[in-house]
Amino acid sequence: MLSPENLQGVLQELTQALYNHEQWHKELTRTIICRLPQDHRDVAADAHRQCRFGQWYYGGGSIELREHPVFSAMEAEHQRMHQLAGRLLESSAGEIRILPEDYDNFANALDRLRLQIQTLKRELEESRFHRDSLTGAESRLGMLTKLGEMRELARRRRQPCCIALMDLDHFKAINDSHGHLVGDQVLKGAVRFLRGNLRPYDRVFRYGGEEFLVLMPDTDVGTGRLAIERLRAGLADENVAHDGPTVIRVTASFGRAMIDPDVAIEESMDRAAKMMYAAEAAGRNCLRVWLDAGGSPAGEA
Repeated sequence: MLSPENLQGVLQELTQALYNHEQWHKELTRTIICRLPQDHRDVAADAHRQCRFGQWYYGGGSIELREHPVFSAMEAEHQRMHQLAGRLLESSAGEIRILPEDYDNFANALDRLRLQIQTLKRELEESRFHRDSLTGAESRLGMLTKLGEMRELARRRRQPCCIALMDLDHFKAINDSHGHLVGDQVLKGAVRFLRGNLRPYDRVFRYGGEEFLVLMPDTDVGTGRLAIERLRAGLADENVAHDGPTVIRVTASFGRAMIDPDVAIEESMDRAAKMMYAAEAAGRNCLRVWLDAGGSPAGEA
């Protein structure tokens, strides 16, 4: 998941990459129509790596961006497009008539690549719009939509997906003792810890004031429980904020459930919420999970 600080930079990278790609296409078209000498890089076996877009794709970009499925899908389409472009250039250089189907195949590959780049850019822009301005977590605006997508994946592909609700323990006492500015630092520090200890494609949403929802796709019951327990224990040891020389630590109560493809997404969220309240009732700074097989709650530390 891209941090708020990196998101703007990545969007600028994509804009520049798209511009470079359009410039390459213009030069290619000019070379073919005007029968100019071809650039040897455009007919090389690794032409997709030598163009400016390819140099950026293989040599730049953040780890989080590389984990994005649309970014990954670009590689095959970009390589295919260059193979088709090389075929057009070879026909032009040999003064062989370019077949309409060869041109159409190239144009279609070009359009698909453009669509992938624009789709990635749009998703990142929407992510920035749906971001909580204080903590950097995603806001509730797109949360239900994303959870609904995960429910559909679980229904069609039987892909497990874990969710957890987290409530920072005694947060009001922190605000009362140290002030709201320190309280804001605690919220930001807690989200920074979560983001730093989750996989790039896991998501953190700000659910309420000091409540957050963690979404972990492709995660089964056992793996999800271990991952959330690691987050709980790690957060308790983290220095999330300072009030002058005073180090501020915070613990959290977690409720974990799986996204159930056979019920509405709100029901799965309600199960996680019930488990979070159970963790608070059990003394806080612990994890409680919903036993999906039996359809009943369970208390696990």
